[in-house]
Amino acid sequence: MSLRSPLGRVLGMGSARDGTAHWWAQRVTAVALVPLTLWFVISLLRLPGLDYDTVHTWASLPSSAFLSSLLVAVLAYHSYLGTIVIVEDYVTSTGLKIVSLLLLRFAYVLCGGACIFAILRVAFGSSSL
Repeated sequence: MSLRSPLGRVLGMGSARDGTAHWWAQRVTAVALVPLTLWFVISLLRLPGLDYDTVHTWASLPSSAFLSSLLVAVLAYHSYLGTIVIVEDYVTSTGLKIVSLLLLRFAYVLCGGACIFAILRVAFGSSSL
């Protein structure tokens, strides 16, 4: 039997001190996505056409390739931050939670990396496919 109050028992446990970093990362990436997404949509709408050659020429520009790669990287990271919160909150089994978090990380790195590779391949690769 403990003589400590319920509040006294809880006070020593404290927080993990990593929630604010995650919260800030989610907010910063959300703010970064606003101008990047606006740039992407506006620059595509300003093209004379959306045929393959026009979009390929646009994507071959170094500025378009850089900003598109940045958009993909920030979008993948922002989405990853959101999905790990869902897994941490709603998956109750510890083993399944760890496996899900690992699979999510691998999936996001693979998809984001493949997208950035494709953008760089179009921008700096050979003109013939």
